[in-house]
Formats: sequence, structure tokens, C-alpha cells
Amino acid sequence: MSKRNEIPILRLGETYRSMDQVELDLGEKGTLVTHTANPGLIRRDLLQIGKAKAALDAIPAETLADYCEEAAGLFLEGDLECGVESGDDAGTGAGGRGCGGGLETHAPVIQSPQDYVESLSALTRLPHTLVRMNMGKIHSAMSEIRTVIGGLTRKMPLEIFDKGLTRDGDLTINYFPTTTSLGVSLPSNAPAVNSLWIPAPVMKIPVLLKPGREDPFTPLRIVQAMIAAGFPKEAFGYYPTTHEGGDTLLTSCGRGISFGSDVTVKKYAPYPSISVHGTGRSKILIGEDMIDRWEEFVDVMVQSISANGGRSCINTSAILVPRHREKIAEAVAKRLAEIEPLARDDENALLCGFANPAMAEGIDGMISSQLKGEGAEDVTARFRKGELKVEAFEQTYLCPTLVSCTDRDHALANTEFMFPYASIVEMPQAEMVGSIGATLVVSAFTEDEGFIEELLLSADIERLNIGPYPTNRVQWEQPHEGNLFEFLYRRRAIQGDTAGLA
Repeated sequence: MSKRNEIPILRLGETYRSMDQVELDLGEKGTLVTHTANPGLIRRDLLQIGKAKAALDAIPAETLADYCEEAAGLFLEGDLECGVESGDDAGTGAGGRGCGGGLETHAPVIQSPQDYVESLSALTRLPHTLVRMNMGKIHSAMSEIRTVIGGLTRKMPLEIFDKGLTRDGDLTINYFPTTTSLGVSLPSNAPAVNSLWIPAPVMKIPVLLKPGREDPFTPLRIVQAMIAAGFPKEAFGYYPTTHEGGDTLLTSCGRGISFGSDVTVKKYAPYPSISVHGTGRSKILIGEDMIDRWEEFVDVMVQSISANGGRSCINTSAILVPRHREKIAEAVAKRLAEIEPLARDDENALLCGFANPAMAEGIDGMISSQLKGEGAEDVTARFRKGELKVEAFEQTYLCPTLVSCTDRDHALANTEFMFPYASIVEMPQAEMVGSIGATLVVSAFTEDEGFIEELLLSADIERLNIGPYPTNRVQWEQPHEGNLFEFLYRRRAIQGDTAGLA
């Protein structure tokens, strides 16, 4: 009898097998089956969320932080349970729909770190090098959880999550949770975005997770590491589900986080309880005072565009310069063109294939069409050995691309794609801040105090790097995007004698 690996639903700590299933091809590693949660099941589980919150409330936040630090090592190096193994003819078994969570007849699948790397690579087409890099980022977020939460709370003590109170001199400060649940709809393209929800259980907020279709492994591995380290299993829900199920999870939880395109942002805009992490359109701005030193910054620009296979919202998608556009474009494009497709298990691989080749076809066609007119040139085409779209190692790749725009309003001048892509545009420094639009990260290469003040006061910039730093640089003491603490907790004015409480 042939075997297959199955990942069941995790219903606030209890495993559950569904009749609705999705099969995914793991290549040489076989077939993966994810069990699909329907919207009604998610709603029913949320009726029990009070028990999950109580389980977290019973544990001091300092202890939860200890658990998270221990879980970091388990995530990175441990062998963790990741579903069950069963025969093709096993049916739904004891844990089928309506039968609760019984999985007695199915042997658990124990996933080693290498199993995780190989399986995630097979589904997402991330090379092994980038999977390991993302593992490192998640491990860092978990092991530095006190630093992360300190950055979110402006260094308030963790007891704020136990008592709701802390003191700052003579001032008593009270924060209270705005929700008993956080629903998170995750993407498949960047495993490290899971770092954004990791502080929530330490802040005593249960999490309900919808994994991306091609990445069911990362959130589950984090959850299993946290449970193994001591977190109560009731604090976690894991729900592979449909778009309808994802909508239910986000709108039914007290707070929700979603990742997606501009369409996703527009979809959830009417819901103030949902925070959407959309297109980043991150940028490098080089000031007048540093532009003549541009050759010093080529490495930083290349890293900003190409790190993590260009798949992150913090990758640079546009470079704005007051002059030297053509020279900079040529130097950066030449370096980008050196990044070529390699096999996923090659230690030098930096470029990701596309899990859905049709997406690569569509992007290739869009860029080619928009380059036919005037106002933009693909400078990397001068140095590439082949076309933008390449079939290699049984995968479809899009090669790194830098487009030089003489027309700042060109369609390719301020857009973002899921591969190493950026534009470079020339304009006066005085016009840069007013032209960038909503931008997740700006790295401003300048020491001009007036320019820096203008950047600091801009409402369009989510995160600002002052100096020649890559846009993908992350500091755990600073919120990456938004502030999870302020999203989950609210400050309340308080008067009276609280000396014995705080």
C-alpha cells in the first residue's frame, strides 16, 4: 500500500481530519494532503476561544517569553511532529468529519530540519539556501522575543500582560486587550513573515492561522515548537482553508492580519479590525549630497533588490536619483544579471522558481508589453545570457530585471513583482518625497538635515532607514510593519489608588 503524508486541522490544540482535502506534489518526497476547514468549523471553534485565552492568562508573560526562546531552538534544530502518515485507502478514519480529532490509527510524521527545508522548497520553489535564511530570521525573532516586544511596547515590562498595569514614575499606565483572538491569513512566498504573529501568544492572545497553500509547513512547525516548549496547545488554531474560510477567519476573530496584493488591501479596507500587509513598493532615495558617491552603494542596491529571491515586500522596487541614472542603472544591472537560475539544492542558488508557471508567463508578458513603447528600457537585457523568462532545472524562472525609466509616470516606474525587479528614475531631490506614494520601506542615502526632516514627516513611509542601508534590513527592536502591540492592546486613562497593584 502506498503512503502519503497528511496535515490535519488543528482545532485549538486538537487534531481533526476533514473529508475536504487538497493534494500537493512534493516531488520525490511523495504526496502531501492538507485537510480543509470549512467556515462553519472555524466559527464553532471561536465559541471556545475563551478557554484558549484563559490558558494563556494562567501563565506569567515572563514564562511565556522563556517558552518562546526555547521554541526558537526547537524550530531551527528540532525534530517536530508535522502531520500523520497513512495509506491511500485510509479514508477519513477515526478522525473524519464529525468524528472529532482521533488519529489513533495513523503514525505521526516527524519532520527534521532538513525534511522541512526539502519539503518547503519542493512546494514554493525557494532554493534550500533561502529556506534556511528564512528559518534563521524566524529563529531570531523567537529567540529575541523580549527585544521584539520591548520595541513594540517601548520597553514596558512584560508584567503589563499579566496585570494590565505598570508604572512610569508617578504615572500608572493601564493597557487592556482589545480582543481574545488574532486571525492570520498567511502567504506562501516568504516564510519569514510568520515572525509578525509570533509575539501574540507571549502577549496572551490566541492565534488562528490560515497557512498559504504552498507553505503549510512553516506556521505548523512554529506552532509545534511552541507547544513542545510549554505553550498551552489550546492557544493555537491551524486551519488550511478556502478563500471563504480565510474571510471567515479574519472577520470572525477580534483582530486579523492578512497579506496580499492591492486587491487584498481594497477588499479588507472596510474592516478596521483587519490589518493588511499589501504591496511594499519599497524604495531607495539617493540625496544630492551623496549621489556623486553612487559607486560606493552598488552592493547595497543589488542586495536590496535581490535578497530573498526578490520575493519580500521589503525588497527595493524603485530607486530615485537626482542624476547619474544611466551610469547607476548599468552598474546595478550588470551585477543583477550575474544572478542566474541554479538547482534548488545548489549552495549558491539565489533565485526562486515559480510554483505556478502561469504567473511567470503573465509577468513576463506584462513587462514585455510595457517595454514596447517609449520611456523605459530593460538595462539587464544588455548583460543577460538569455531571455527574462527561463526554463531550467524543471522550473520556470524570471531573471533579475532593472528597468531604467526616462518617464517617471511609466507603468514600470512604481510597481512590484515577485522576483528581483526594480526601476530607476531620475528626478530632483525636492520632488522625491511627494512622488513616492505609499511605501513600506525607504532607505534614504543622505545626511541632508532638511531632506531627513521631510522624510521623517512623510505619512507615506512606514519604515525609514537613514543612510546607505539595504531596504531588507530588519532590526528586531523596531516594528517591521505596523505595531502588533498597539493593534492588540489599547491604553486606558486610569485614576485612583493603584499603588498596591502596579
